[in-house]
Amino acid sequence: MNFSLIVEIVLTVLLAATLVYCAILERRLSALRKNQDGFKDTIAELNQAIATASASMRMLKSSAAGAAETLDDRLSRARSLSDELALLTNSGERIAQRIERGAPTSDRPRSAASTPSVLASRLDALKPAMGNVR
Repeated sequence: MNFSLIVEIVLTVLLAATLVYCAILERRLSALRKNQDGFKDTIAELNQAIATASASMRMLKSSAAGAAETLDDRLSRARSLSDELALLTNSGERIAQRIERGAPTSDRPRSAASTPSVLASRLDALKPAMGNVR
């Protein structure tokens, strides 16, 4: 056999191996491109989900801020009503103590000072003091 024939056979075998390797490489590259398109779609979906989540977070923050304002308003109103109620309660207790001091006891005989007309006049005298409490 001739040396050039051997070299040509070896080169033909190497070229065939290169051709087979190129075909395998082409299949892998096409699969990679195909997966790349899927990956792009996945990234686009993730970006959309992130944008939606961001909008939801902004809405949640604004709702929380509104709820906080409402709660603060209600708390301040409740505190003022509680203070007013405490003031009215204290005033009522003072009035009750005044009435008790002026009321006759059961073992003493009833005097003219404890007649209904006298008691009514005392209550009328106390009404302006109750009106100033509010």
